[in-house]
Amino acid sequence: MKTIFKYSIFILTTLFLTSAFVSEFQNPWNIPDKYKKMKNPTDSSDKEGLLDGKAIFAKQCASCHGKKGMGDGSKAATLKGDLGDFSDPEFFKTQTDGELFYKITEGKDDMPTFKKKIANEEDVWLTINYIKTLAK
Repeated sequence: MKTIFKYSIFILTTLFLTSAFVSEFQNPWNIPDKYKKMKNPTDSSDKEGLLDGKAIFAKQCASCHGKKGMGDGSKAATLKGDLGDFSDPEFFKTQTDGELFYKITEGKDDMPTFKKKIANEEDVWLTINYIKTLAK
């Protein structure tokens, strides 16, 4: 009887974890082609622009994404889904600057829209430039 109970618990736990994992991938970002092809119009090596992007990141993003962009901010534990690890260069190989622009401005699920908080499009681009410097 104990074996059946343990086996049942194992099966239920496995099903729960599998459904949680699958649900993460059932709601992918639906990014319009316009954004996928969009180019960052700002100079990613501009030191003043990077400082501006860093300040915006600290104010608007770090509470979730963490100071170093590792997805470990003070609010991260309360959020569902993958916050991304900006310190990993692979993170930026799978998406364009335009896709990042879309995600920041439009938001989805636990990722809020920043259309009003970062209303100036140039500031969004500067923030993207800054987060890309976090990759090791």
